[in-house]
Amino acid sequence: MIDYHDFIAEVLIPEDSLQKRISELGEKISRDYAGKELLMICILRGGVMFLTDLIRHIDVPVAIEFMAVSSYGIGGRESSGNVRITLDLNCSIQDKHVIIVEDIIDSGHTLASVIELLQTRNPASLCVCTLLDKAERREVDVPVKYTGFPIPNKFVFGYGLDIDDYYRNLPFIGVVDLDKFKPE
Repeated sequence: MIDYHDFIAEVLIPEDSLQKRISELGEKISRDYAGKELLMICILRGGVMFLTDLIRHIDVPVAIEFMAVSSYGIGGRESSGNVRITLDLNCSIQDKHVIIVEDIIDSGHTLASVIELLQTRNPASLCVCTLLDKAERREVDVPVKYTGFPIPNKFVFGYGLDIDDYYRNLPFIGVVDLDKFKPE
């Protein structure tokens, strides 16, 4: 396994900036849902770190659920556009206020499919909270209510985002120098 120091181009979002913005998002969600209960659906695996930090800053009752969806082939770095639900919810979302928690939105295909599926389950409300929004890559319009950071079209990793399933544990968002990154 190569060390990320060998291929990191830059730290795009440092840990302190991540945590400050996540706190702000939690406070805004708390205000917007005052007096209500929330169900937050984390899209696995990349959204886990974001979800766990985010819910610590929300002061309304929060339940969490998980979904796993895939639009990437094994070892892929580009979406195939073919979205598969690999882990579905364990509860009904009917009449619940639901926030989908996502690590990053780029083309929008995966999230649009998830939204379409969840809408058929009749939630009271449904919206999206994403840590990173790579809007210039958008191919499908998706409504995003809460955005942590808009980012440029760069290959990023860390804080839940992986490179070949590794480096999710880093406390910052880094940019990969593709000229230096050589997968094993």
